[in-house]
Amino acid sequence: MKNIVLVFIFFSISMCYSQDKNDLFDLISEEEKQIELLPERIVFTQSLLWGKNGLLRKTGIYPLNIENREKELRIRKTMLTAHQVIGYVTLASMVAQGIIGGKLYNGQDDLYKTHKTMGSIVNIGYFTGAGLSLFAPPPLINKKVRGLNSIKAHKILATLHLSAMVATNYYKDKSKDSHKAAAYTAFASYATAVFVIKF
Repeated sequence: MKNIVLVFIFFSISMCYSQDKNDLFDLISEEEKQIELLPERIVFTQSLLWGKNGLLRKTGIYPLNIENREKELRIRKTMLTAHQVIGYVTLASMVAQGIIGGKLYNGQDDLYKTHKTMGSIVNIGYFTGAGLSLFAPPPLINKKVRGLNSIKAHKILATLHLSAMVATNYYKDKSKDSHKAAAYTAFASYATAVFVIKF
């Protein structure tokens, strides 16, 4: 009888230990299965659409899961490639606009309509390119890098040329000098941002 009780106690303890051990391993494997699908840091414009509570998550168009994140990364690549191509076209348009604007300021008034049309082309290209970058799905990892690198410089310059583009449009019918200064600032910072990311 004593032996049966000892065997029963030993069996019960081993079962409990075995159960706790299995639970522990189940918890560890579940933890390993949980992959962070979004980076810790995400731009607020990306968060509006692609964040955990973003519009595309809430509407159910792109629920947050591994399969959709793979699709989103392909969308991101396409959007950023288009951003780059439109960036070069916009830069060329800015050069043309600068030439036309310079002639207009030197008294060639017959170019006013052409200058306005080219201004619209530059604005469409610029703000389309900006939108593609700002609203692209976020990357998987968004590490904070110390020091200055080409991406950081590109982002700093983007803040400058965005402000200058807004000022250029604001002053176009208000002040020729302010419009010209803002346009040159926009061009210089935009061209630098394009070259910084390329080289």
